[in-house]
Amino acid sequence: MARSGRSVDWGFPRWRGYGAGQEATKVRICDRYGCTAPGDRPAPKSPNSPERWYFCLQHVTEYNQGWNYFEGLSAEDAAKREADDLRDASGFANAKHYGWGMEGDGTRSRDEMRALSVLELESDAEFEAVKASWRRLAKANHPDVTPGDAQAAVRFQSVQAAFEVLRTAEERRPGRKD
Repeated sequence: MARSGRSVDWGFPRWRGYGAGQEATKVRICDRYGCTAPGDRPAPKSPNSPERWYFCLQHVTEYNQGWNYFEGLSAEDAAKREADDLRDASGFANAKHYGWGMEGDGTRSRDEMRALSVLELESDAEFEAVKASWRRLAKANHPDVTPGDAQAAVRFQSVQAAFEVLRTAEERRPGRKD
């Protein structure tokens, strides 16, 4: 039986999978001596140089850990370059508050902001104020204090849930004082 020279994609080359061609692909080997893994991650040979090393993931990580952006510069030149870089990026620092579209300063999550509103507090309330408001609202809406009031029971549950959200967030906060 003679083999047909036609492809099975009916003349639509985009139907073929990527890399389905018959030709060999070139693979660049990692530039680290002795490594045979593919070198598909570029790293600069020196600051402000267009020349690149090509490493595998393990060796590019190792290379970047020891990278010194200011290598070969005098202290004055390094300070000038740092000041220039900070000046160029200062527009981002000045406009960072535009990224936050909700009330508050962006340090609290949406759930925390909802919990603060349930506890009738402002967005910048300290945790001591949270505890005081929780105690006040829990006492006012407790089912033992207001028997038979279904709305008070629902408010009590929401106050409890809000306090749990804020307590958990406070425990996770990095600069927390014990």
